[in-house]
Amino acid sequence: MNTDDKARAANIFDVARLAGVSHQTVSRVLNNLPNVRPATRQRVEDAIKQLRYRPSTAARSLVTRRSRTIGLITTGSPDYGPSSTLLGFNEAARQARYLVSISSMLETDAPSMRQAVEQLLSQNVEAIVLIAAHRGALEAIQGIELGVPLVAVESSGRVGVHSVSIDQFRGAYDATRHLIELGHRSILHIAGPEDSMDAAERVRGWRSALSENGLVALEPLAGDWTPGSGYRAVERLAGNDAYSAIFAANDQMALGAIHGLIRQGISVPRDVSIIGFDDIPEAEHFSPPLTTIRQDFAELGRTVMSTLLELLLDGTLAEAPHPVPHLVVRESTGPAISRG
Repeated sequence: MNTDDKARAANIFDVARLAGVSHQTVSRVLNNLPNVRPATRQRVEDAIKQLRYRPSTAARSLVTRRSRTIGLITTGSPDYGPSSTLLGFNEAARQARYLVSISSMLETDAPSMRQAVEQLLSQNVEAIVLIAAHRGALEAIQGIELGVPLVAVESSGRVGVHSVSIDQFRGAYDATRHLIELGHRSILHIAGPEDSMDAAERVRGWRSALSENGLVALEPLAGDWTPGSGYRAVERLAGNDAYSAIFAANDQMALGAIHGLIRQGISVPRDVSIIGFDDIPEAEHFSPPLTTIRQDFAELGRTVMSTLLELLLDGTLAEAPHPVPHLVVRESTGPAISRG
């Protein structure tokens, strides 16, 4: 250890390195949470003693005056992704012995957001989690002095926000790559709403995979997450035989697209392959069963909770975690066959 290392106070990451564990495990030991093996707990405690580590003043204050309650704000309509994220976080918080106070908002203007925040702060919450479906939710809460840590479940990676999200870009990239590997060269995209950060990342991943393979990305077809918008998107393609695959930005729009194609006499996947995103419970029971990108919302909930604990203890965060979704191949995708 050099002179500079001796001069500065040890932090949670120093303890983690010395003990050979993750900083989340150190957080669990410091919070006296379950599911840490005795030998691991002992290594962490020994490292804490050796480094003379102490949580920050703010963290010690929270430990002694904690309400063990987290405020959770959800925005927008109760779509599958945000709703599943809420359930995943609730379960992770319960396992960490925290209560969750929820404020749900359809509107994300500044006055509505301020009212929701003030309601939660009046309950002495230790931190706030924002499930931000749209950019406006982030903009609204960033203008409010919170006084407690904030973690936003959002995929834009906005500077100045502790963000946690499943890697939407990677999921869309992998979905498109799957179609390319099946020989498809004209792959259309049915996008989510323009103000959705997840939708924007999925468009970016689709474009990137096409570009890397020298393929052209046509203008995305507009959707709004509903099956009806997927149906209407392929209605506008009637008579167009120049494409062989569609990547829909969620499973519901993929369902609508399959319905619309079948009504046009187009077989899935013989004529056109379709892949969705999310892996909703119904996806494997579509006709045909849907190839899709599965998001692990239980893992996301655990990641959000461990991030909050880290902030409560140290007031710092090394890097925003981004769990990676994975491809689930079913029967809605197949090799490209010319329809010309």
